Amino acid sequence: MGFQNGENVASDLLKAQSHIWNHIFNFINSMSLKCVVDLGIPDIIHNYGKPMSLSKLISSLPIHPSKQSDIPRLMRITTHSGFFSQHNVTENELEIEYVLTDASRLLLKDNPMSVAPFLQGILDPTMTSPFHQMSTWYKNDDPTPFKTTHGITVWEYAATEPRYNKMMNDAMASDARLVNTVVIEECKEMFNGLESLVDVGGGTGTMGKALAKSFPQLECIVFDRPHVVDGLQGSDNLKYVGGDMFDKIPPTDAILLKWILHDWNDEECVKILKKCKDAIAKKGKEGKVIIIDTVVENDNENHEAFETQLFLDMLMMVIVNGKERTKKEWIDLIFSAGFTDYKITPILGLRSVIEIYP
Repeated sequence: MGFQNGENVASDLLKAQSHIWNHIFNFINSMSLKCVVDLGIPDIIHNYGKPMSLSKLISSLPIHPSKQSDIPRLMRITTHSGFFSQHNVTENELEIEYVLTDASRLLLKDNPMSVAPFLQGILDPTMTSPFHQMSTWYKNDDPTPFKTTHGITVWEYAATEPRYNKMMNDAMASDARLVNTVVIEECKEMFNGLESLVDVGGGTGTMGKALAKSFPQLECIVFDRPHVVDGLQGSDNLKYVGGDMFDKIPPTDAILLKWILHDWNDEECVKILKKCKDAIAKKGKEGKVIIIDTVVENDNENHEAFETQLFLDMLMMVIVNGKERTKKEWIDLIFSAGFTDYKITPILGLRSVIEIYP
């Protein structure tokens, strides 16, 4: 019996070690995926037009000859992670053929909904290095590990570092293109009867342009910090306005807050929502605020989605002093800002559409 118990203890210890190691090495998944994108592997396979053998892939890559034998290892881990699928599996490794999956198609440079810019933005050292300072941050009074690392807030950093500002604008624009497609196709009724809309924190206008084109009756304003919208040109029913959402938002029938409120703490969100309420009231109509953001939900049937929401929550804590919110936290926020009703539609995968009414 003692021997059997000893075996159980050893087994449990090894499982615990394996679990810890998996989390220690989890960053390698992200960095391997970044390498695949940097090398252009999804585009090379896509442009080949049919399943591509490993030997042909290697000969097509812009790599040093001494590194050719290491490509199979990169393809093995990213295939295991679901970014490629194998055809014609043989003992000859070089003749195994690769095709794209739905995930890697979203990494193609020419895909209008490509998330490659988002990948590059989030995995840039500017964004990853603050995670090394989390324990230091917990012991000081800095608002975020980002400030502990870089000495200034992320907003100040973006205003003074053109490379970072462009990279993050590109990242947000790539996400907006994907969201646009779903919102415009699946949520058209949200915009019925609206004559004007302000996209608060709308960046370079990816979402605003799509809405202005799809709903010609809608006067759209992309409202963001002056350094973001400076020099951008509008169209007949789209214009850019620089300003501060904590100060004043242009009068409008409706306001769009796409992935904005998760950047801020509860007190700051209440201030933003009150400014939204004031902007709607100035138009003299019922109006509404359309929020696109995460509603954290522990769905036992989709462990990966819940884990990704938790990742996003930690990202908000580390970079911007914001948070992802549960349904209860959203409701508390909505009513604290003086709104009287809401509607939550979980239609955007990890995120939901939240309509709130004065």
